[in-house]
Amino acid sequence: MKYIKSKIITGLLFLCFCSAFAQNGSQKIKGLNDKTISSTILDARLTHLMDSLDMPGLSIAIINDAKIVYHRALGVANVDTGEPLTEESLFEAASLSKPVFAYFTMKMVQKGLLDLDKPMYEYLPHPGIDSASQEWYKLITPRMILSHSTGFPNWSNDQLITISYKPGTNFSYSGEAYQYLAAVIGQLNEVGWEDGLNQVYLDEVAVPLGLQHSSFTGNDYIKTHKAMGHEKGAITDKELFGKSFGAAYSLHSNAKDYAKFLLALIKEEGLEEKYFKEMFKEHNHFKEDNPIKLQIGQTGWGLGMAQKPHQKGMMHMHTGNNHDFQSYCMIIPEEEYGIVFFTNSDNMQGFLENFKLLGKQF
Repeated sequence: MKYIKSKIITGLLFLCFCSAFAQNGSQKIKGLNDKTISSTILDARLTHLMDSLDMPGLSIAIINDAKIVYHRALGVANVDTGEPLTEESLFEAASLSKPVFAYFTMKMVQKGLLDLDKPMYEYLPHPGIDSASQEWYKLITPRMILSHSTGFPNWSNDQLITISYKPGTNFSYSGEAYQYLAAVIGQLNEVGWEDGLNQVYLDEVAVPLGLQHSSFTGNDYIKTHKAMGHEKGAITDKELFGKSFGAAYSLHSNAKDYAKFLLALIKEEGLEEKYFKEMFKEHNHFKEDNPIKLQIGQTGWGLGMAQKPHQKGMMHMHTGNNHDFQSYCMIIPEEEYGIVFFTNSDNMQGFLENFKLLGKQF
């Protein structure tokens, strides 16, 4: 099954609802410009946008006033069979794993197992640091890892790690560093960093927050309910993530579950207030010539999420890209607003850019 493409400009004209208001019998959904749209109209326009971009499937949730006011599973799990997505369908969260792992890390801090400012090597020496980087390596702390200021590469690909700057003085996005922190937390809990660490996450985060099917390691439920990934319109049929706990990439979830996590951040649930202040505080301020700052206006990084100022308050946001699965989340705690969506394809960026044109609400 293939989707019929239509011109993007047609989709943009159709999607513009700056003056649209909710109809009787439909849930009202408010955007950041305080205008509203009915769930019925939003359903139709999201479906039209998906068709215009040849996007197979979408799981999306929107939060207004600290409540989930909209949740949908649209499209198909598999373009060849036409199997529809359901509210139980699961997606690879990709780097949306990182905010959840950051929250999990703060649970460890609250329990007294981990100190955000204790050098990582004192917990567990890293065996893959090159000799020239040893002095800088010993400066790295969990706080630096969560705010991406370690100087680590994104991934080492089994090569010795050369630290690119003095830790704590710049920005370098690193999944590799997150994996190092996962190994430390696994050791502190005496469970390693595979299924045992996932069980600690389930006990400390997923179960208390009601994330029924959000897991960092594979299980039978994920195998049964996972959507197929797609690149360039074709199924990729990658192997399911297995027993390894990928702090930076391996979470499986959907918008229904992940929105509950975002609500916990907005409502400050599960952690003491001081730990939420730490998460939302800017720990890594971008330099003026940072391309991310210049291109999209993000100013820095908290513990687990990027930050971007908005007239309604500070946006805390993250994107995810496992290529055939891509995702996005954003909250503004002061506004009690949030959005998350997962796609089972490689065209999330086009969707996000067009979606933001909806009255610049999202």
